[in-house]
Amino acid sequence: MRLSTLACCLLTLAVAPRAVAAEPVKKPNIVWIFVDDMSAHFSCYGEKLIQTPHVDRLAQEGTRFTRAFVTAPVCSPCRSAFITGCYQTTIGAHHHRSGRGELKIELPGDVVPVPVLFKKAGYYTCIGGFGATGDKLGKTDYNFEWDRAMYDGNDWSGRKPGQPFFMQVQLHGGKHRGQGPNQNWQQRVRKELGSNTKPEDVKLPPYYPRDPVILQDWADYLDCCRYTDKEVGEVLARLDKEKLLDDTVVIFMTDHGISHARGKQFLYDEGIHVPLVLRGPGITRGAVRTDLVEHIDLAALSLALAGIEVPKWLQGRNVLAKDYAKRDAVFAARDRCDETMEHLRSVRTERYKYIRNYLPERPHLQPNRYKDDKAIVKKLRELHAARKLDDLAEKLLFAEKRPTEELYDLAADPHELNNLAADPKHRATLAAMRKQLADWEEATGDRGRKPEPTAMYDSDMKVYLSGGKKNEELQRNIDLNKKWAQEGK
Repeated sequence: MRLSTLACCLLTLAVAPRAVAAEPVKKPNIVWIFVDDMSAHFSCYGEKLIQTPHVDRLAQEGTRFTRAFVTAPVCSPCRSAFITGCYQTTIGAHHHRSGRGELKIELPGDVVPVPVLFKKAGYYTCIGGFGATGDKLGKTDYNFEWDRAMYDGNDWSGRKPGQPFFMQVQLHGGKHRGQGPNQNWQQRVRKELGSNTKPEDVKLPPYYPRDPVILQDWADYLDCCRYTDKEVGEVLARLDKEKLLDDTVVIFMTDHGISHARGKQFLYDEGIHVPLVLRGPGITRGAVRTDLVEHIDLAALSLALAGIEVPKWLQGRNVLAKDYAKRDAVFAARDRCDETMEHLRSVRTERYKYIRNYLPERPHLQPNRYKDDKAIVKKLRELHAARKLDDLAEKLLFAEKRPTEELYDLAADPHELNNLAADPKHRATLAAMRKQLADWEEATGDRGRKPEPTAMYDSDMKVYLSGGKKNEELQRNIDLNKKWAQEGK
């Protein structure tokens, strides 16, 4: 039987186990399973259309968080925050795929990536998963300069006898469904999982039309969730086979929500709410936590579980600490994504969400080569041009301008459809959350309060333009963004 991509990347079960694997370790192993482009569409989170037994097992044998959120709804800022335990806006890593050109970004002060701390404490540090064959590492996507030597390799099998390990397993997740038609993915799902999710059975958020392209894409996405669950099962099976599972803390999370018109890159819950499940020594079995947590908290939690001192500069909190004070709010930010300039901030409590649009003169779906290449966005733009979208979709997805402030009552309006910012009944809530966000921006030193320097933008865009793919479209978007910025738009 052909091995899956994940099994190959993690070194096959037949090769990886070693005689030393069963030897006891003094400190727990820490394994982060980190997934691309995926919301909490798992059966343990209430998804009815698919079954995800391996993630469900993690939840049954560990602790599941129902209100976990990322601080950035796009890969590189989120991953830059996750690996440092700091807000991406504090460390200057908030613009997506920044610092890739001639101009670089250095971490401020004493801040270092978490693997550096694990390695100093004697851990074997590794990052593998999708694409990590040979001596290649798994996905990093950090927006700052970092030393490759902070990782010993892409698999824990290279450690010394009895040495604890800190492993990141990077999974392709929602990205399996690709940009355009997904016939190859559908065939692969049938071959490896036995069946495909039926598009006609899909339940969409109310602002997306039940168009065949949109329905098929969502079905393909749910099959990504099923496939991810299969890969989680492979990781657990290997740990169990090597007699490591009881000594290992497994943390399952995604880097942001589903890639869609109101998900990835945006601050609605579709973009920032993610699954978070913990299992292992020190983790309560069968527990469900409903308090608010941020993905940067996992750095502090992991260090504490490993008995490593949590540095004072780290902004995440150990949510398992005996003296842990639960958060009353979580914060998120979206800035430039690829060539498209943006400046969004949000604060979310258990009941309310406040979003500040600092560039309200721009449309929600700004021109962006990456997103405009997706079949779903192409279809939405096509339906918009033909005036075939309903009023709700038009208002939320294709309004030419956006309100400066958005306020949602999440208890009554979980899909964030009705903006209450202008409602006199919610004036006090609006004012309180506006201040809460402003205080956070000030306290954390939000570097997004100043526009990205033109020299840095040009430095990164030079890298994008060197890719040779649809450069005319990209150049038009770059020119448009600069024009709008000069106009104060």
